[in-house]
Amino acid sequence: MKNIHQQLAETLPLIRSHTNAKPDIGIILGTGLGALAKEIQVETTLEYGDIPHFPLSTVEAHAGKLIFGTLGGKSVVAMQGRFHYYEGYSMKQITYPVRVMKELGIHTILISNACGGMNPVYSPGDLMIMEDHINLIGDNPLIGQNDDDLGSRFPDMSEPYSRELINLAEGIALEKGIKVQRGVYVAVAGPNLETRAEYRFLRIIGADVVGMSTIPECIVANHGGIRVFGMSVVTDECFPEALKPANIEDIIETAGKAEPNLTYIMKTLIKRL
Repeated sequence: MKNIHQQLAETLPLIRSHTNAKPDIGIILGTGLGALAKEIQVETTLEYGDIPHFPLSTVEAHAGKLIFGTLGGKSVVAMQGRFHYYEGYSMKQITYPVRVMKELGIHTILISNACGGMNPVYSPGDLMIMEDHINLIGDNPLIGQNDDDLGSRFPDMSEPYSRELINLAEGIALEKGIKVQRGVYVAVAGPNLETRAEYRFLRIIGADVVGMSTIPECIVANHGGIRVFGMSVVTDECFPEALKPANIEDIIETAGKAEPNLTYIMKTLIKRL
């Protein structure tokens, strides 16, 4: 199996054969949240299947495109569709695009996701700014021999999500009158949703919302010295004593209704960086 440097040596030339862009900001768009890509003044679009060592998106509402262009006056590279542990990919495969974006030049990454709300003050359609997380996926993308060229053996995670970016985003939401929450995201392996007992447990340990993504990318970004901003869309209520069956169609519909506000905050945040 090729190491990360060998993989990058094959991925980067392919990308450079299509674009000379030097993006400052990376974007990862989650389930049902691909519309921000429509705001980008697109220079180049690459299908994941055409990029060496990129996995393929197998989940509904994940387009599978790497987009280069301009947004808010900044050079960006956006993943329209991400990868998940439950798809059968390794943590290193899931986070490989973050390594690629780092090599392309990004210093900041914005990540979005759809999630289930466990905090009783949250409602479907709410936006939550991620201020911290709990990793219960059961794996970590940094396991194995560390490459000091990529980052420290023991990267600090006392500020996994940039406080500066959190405060800036909250100010943008306040100016526009957009309701935002601020809380803790817990990631589990999936793909099944949780039981009542699991929701109780996750709430007890301090999580406000639950999802199946984002944390691996956040860990690798921090390992590489990249600032991270994360925002979740609450797509369903996960209250143990009033739990109702959820389905992907409703989740995508709810995410779509919240998307304009998420898009505005992300776009304005990028403009003000």
